Amino acid sequence: MSRFYYGGQAVIEGVLMRGRTLAAIAVRTPKGDIVVRHIPLTGVLYRARWARWPFFRGLAALWDALVLGTQALIWSADVAMAEDDEEVGGFEGPAAWGTLAVSLALGIGLFFLLPSYAAKWLEEWLASSLAVSLVEGLFRLVLFLAYLWVIGRSQDIARVFAYHGAEHKTINAWEAGAPLTPESVARFSREHVRCGTSFLLFVLLASVILFAPFNFDNIFLHLLSRVILIPVVAMVAYELIRFSAARGHRWWWRWLVVPGLWLQRLTTREPTPDMLEVAIAALVPVLTADGVLPSTTEVTPTTVLSTVTGS
Repeated sequence: MSRFYYGGQAVIEGVLMRGRTLAAIAVRTPKGDIVVRHIPLTGVLYRARWARWPFFRGLAALWDALVLGTQALIWSADVAMAEDDEEVGGFEGPAAWGTLAVSLALGIGLFFLLPSYAAKWLEEWLASSLAVSLVEGLFRLVLFLAYLWVIGRSQDIARVFAYHGAEHKTINAWEAGAPLTPESVARFSREHVRCGTSFLLFVLLASVILFAPFNFDNIFLHLLSRVILIPVVAMVAYELIRFSAARGHRWWWRWLVVPGLWLQRLTTREPTPDMLEVAIAALVPVLTADGVLPSTTEVTPTTVLSTVTGS
């Protein structure tokens, strides 16, 4: 069996961790307890052979992250805002899919179509299709950096970024073989080579090369080509980040890793010990479900209020 890379993402007042067979969302409630939701990974996407093929696995991972991540955000928001013993609902149905559709449309429009449209108007002053693609890529990068800087100034988003740092520290500690305690995990870096932020940077860089040959005079076809090529860009970017993560410890490949680590300074903050507790509470059941940790492994004493299972 090939090596599995554990990871996750930050959610509202919590962390999502994903393993081979289980995803777990741990969220801190307003009363200070931790609620953990287990999501068995039993869908077709997780059993299909093609989902493990090079390039195709990037598309499968992206879709999984979008769907699972959106559902986790919705559920975490419900938990974080629940009053006292109010029951928290699931995250299925039109609301979840509608949120995902709107988020995708806004992301594609802002980070793909708008820079492409702007660069197209400068075409008469540019020497080639590659130059148009380079300017388009520059617009896209500047817009992305500005977006991260602006949202990072929000206090609520800053807390999400701190939980992002907690997720990275916990994964780094696990991969280093360190004990999964807040004191131990706190010593590790809040940056990680397989971070989604680094993946997005690879998406921006890959789009420059892959979009260059498709410089249509018709603006509609020009923009449509960007939308159609997004899955291809994602597949290439995923392979690049896996390649760089496996070789980033070698100095001659560090140039692939370092820009993504720099960018993570915008999307992570230093977490507090209670945030590290939440990240650990999300990772332990994932490792236990995969048989990597014994089922008797404890998280942090008396912090987990309840565990629920959902599909």
